[in-house]
Amino acid sequence: MNQTGDHRQQRYVAVIGGGTAEASILQLAQTVGREIAQRGGILVCGGLGGVMEAAAHGAREAGGVVLGVLPGAGRGQGNPFLTFSLVTNMGHARNIIIAHSADGLIAIDGSFGTISEAAIALKLGKPVIGLATAWHLPGMLTATSPQEAVDRLWQELGRRPGE
Repeated sequence: MNQTGDHRQQRYVAVIGGGTAEASILQLAQTVGREIAQRGGILVCGGLGGVMEAAAHGAREAGGVVLGVLPGAGRGQGNPFLTFSLVTNMGHARNIIIAHSADGLIAIDGSFGTISEAAIALKLGKPVIGLATAWHLPGMLTATSPQEAVDRLWQELGRRPGE
């Protein structure tokens, strides 16, 4: 929590990406997670492996809080770095919950599921930063490093009133 103890004042940042990824992508995700935690953000993710687990790992290493929004019916499927798990039993439909819950999103690599989360967030008027994405959506910003991705997101969030 922040200095006032009020979690409502913290930034909720979703890191979205594939459930499996190459080692170089996982390293990017872990660094993004660490950067988010170091700025006092709460990391939101889909709670499974790949990019989600790597980002959660980085955030927890830095003392951060991670909320996993799980697709299935049990907490046991979540990765070991989650602080809290939200069980939805909604499969891919949980992407809507992730997009609505986050103040902004960082998309790392990923494919159709990641694209759907990013598109929903953009439709909601939320900033989305793409890092190492082979795809682009109108309105999505891009970054070339984890630090730049988090910097750009924080800049965008600073331009918008808090929720």
